[in-house]
Amino acid sequence: MSFIRARRVVAAAAIAAMTFSMPAASLAEPVVEGIHFLIPGGAGGGWDGTARGTGEALTKSGLVGTASFENMSGGGGGKAIGYLIENAASQHGTLMVNSTPIVIRSLTGVFPHNFRDLTLVAGTIGDYAAIVVGKDSPINSMSDLLEAYKADKRGTAIGGGSVPGGMDHLVAAMVMEAAGEDATAVKYIPYDAGGKAMAALLSGEISALSTGFSEAIDLANAGEVKIIGVTADERVAAYEDAPTMKEQGIDTTFVNWRGFFGAPGLPEAQVAAYQEALAKMYDTPEWEEVRARNGWVNIHNSGEDFQAFLEGQEKAIGDLMKKLGFL
Repeated sequence: MSFIRARRVVAAAAIAAMTFSMPAASLAEPVVEGIHFLIPGGAGGGWDGTARGTGEALTKSGLVGTASFENMSGGGGGKAIGYLIENAASQHGTLMVNSTPIVIRSLTGVFPHNFRDLTLVAGTIGDYAAIVVGKDSPINSMSDLLEAYKADKRGTAIGGGSVPGGMDHLVAAMVMEAAGEDATAVKYIPYDAGGKAMAALLSGEISALSTGFSEAIDLANAGEVKIIGVTADERVAAYEDAPTMKEQGIDTTFVNWRGFFGAPGLPEAQVAAYQEALAKMYDTPEWEEVRARNGWVNIHNSGEDFQAFLEGQEKAIGDLMKKLGFL
């Protein structure tokens, strides 16, 4: 099964702020003087890494003068979305990072808004999904995991950092379905923090963890997990030891896009400036350094192309969730 392929080629009170100063760069003038990045989740997650990595590349390349960052967790990302909408007039200097969950959580009614309530700026990158196991697990491949699952379905739980019916759950279900198993029978256990998920993995509460590939790379490099499958078409240079699902006979791919949104009513000139800065970013060595170390895929969908991409994903995800009984 093929699911959402990349076209053209994710603490309520915790606020972390950091400002990069612009180095002496080849550009005489930055495209944008400053950007405040609003991050709908806590530090260390996929949204956080995407915002901070993008800010790093934009400022170090001289395309943007300064970048600051604010983490605003809550409501599955809904708190930040609501804040941006309710304070639109004062948030013209803000870009909010988001990803596939804005589609999933609006479909399931986790929050009342959807991407159409915001100003669509651009989709920028993709992050594959991965299935990982603990470093000392006897499971070393997707074949091993499937054998364990067939032997004891309820005792072979898969965990994730999203709610039931959320992205990590959907990825696990999609992979198991592509492997010929009943996706609705998968025992999925959600966790609200990476540390809790890792503790569950190490204790044996879960047999495997569904997560973003860039986060899996960090865990693998730290010696905490083994990556037994990644949802890419071919092995990714950022971590070539990770086998793809396809090479293990599981015909499925998935990429979680990440991109940026502005407040509703954002002036067209400002939208255009943000889009110009992001478009030019791809040609800079500063961006390539950030992209490569995270194992991201460049997916640039700007303006109307971004809207068309999101509408296509909304339909694909909605169809899958209906099939699995989540809608």
